[in-house]
Amino acid sequence: MVCGFDVLGFAVNDPYDKMSICFTDKPGITIINEDAYGLPTDPEKNVAGAALLAMLEEVDLEQGLELRICKYIKPGSGVGSSAASAAGAVVAANRLLNDRFSKEDLVRFAMNGEKLASGVKHADNIAPCIYGGVTLIRSIFPLDIVQLAAPELYVTIVHPQIEVRTADARSILKQGILLKDAIRQWGNIAGLVAGLLKSDYELIGRSLEDVLIEPVRSILIPGFDTIKQRSKEAGALGGGISGSGPSIFMLSKEEATAKAIEQEMHSVYEKLGLEHHIYVTTINQTGIIFTN
Repeated sequence: MVCGFDVLGFAVNDPYDKMSICFTDKPGITIINEDAYGLPTDPEKNVAGAALLAMLEEVDLEQGLELRICKYIKPGSGVGSSAASAAGAVVAANRLLNDRFSKEDLVRFAMNGEKLASGVKHADNIAPCIYGGVTLIRSIFPLDIVQLAAPELYVTIVHPQIEVRTADARSILKQGILLKDAIRQWGNIAGLVAGLLKSDYELIGRSLEDVLIEPVRSILIPGFDTIKQRSKEAGALGGGISGSGPSIFMLSKEEATAKAIEQEMHSVYEKLGLEHHIYVTTINQTGIIFTN
């Protein structure tokens, strides 16, 4: 979440994946993909499978599990595709197991999927999927998740149809930072948290600044600077890179502003001749939703 790299995240209502799980007589985990992305079905090579394998290490289960996945969040989009799969799998399996595990346990299991995708365990995408709303990851080891209240916010997300692998986006980050930059980033993180808790839209907007990650990763995203500038001119509170990119998100106080930003984003990528998808949505306050 802009300045909150790896520590702040929020869930959205759109886009989302659809998944189903059931017991089966076949031992182990069977993964069936119902989309065209061709992701691995070997549980050890699939983020959802990796999350389930971690869960099953703590369960004496005689039956197997069959997991069906239909992804609408494109892998490599920066909109939490790997987190959606990993979190969805363990939340669904937990329901089959009569909800024996806590939400914190589920985050712990699902982080194994994120490790498979990016090389490191992080929970800034996983936790919002499971808890809903906005979450602060105070610590990974030990895991310490704080749910944050937030005012009504509209989210405009543009996904240019290119892929930025999370592992690649992490590999280009600087290994050292200047103290003055760290201090500025800390101030923005604290300001953003305070702005959310106080429903102070102006403070939220002032704090949506990333001086560490965005300057490096934005070079991987065509039209990034233009989209950010034109979105702010259209009334956005602020925003930045979604996840590791290439998606870009902007936050707005009102739906009309979010839709005006949608038009600006479309205009930029249409001019660049780059295929793209845009979502105008809101923060999901409940996390993963069960349907019949």
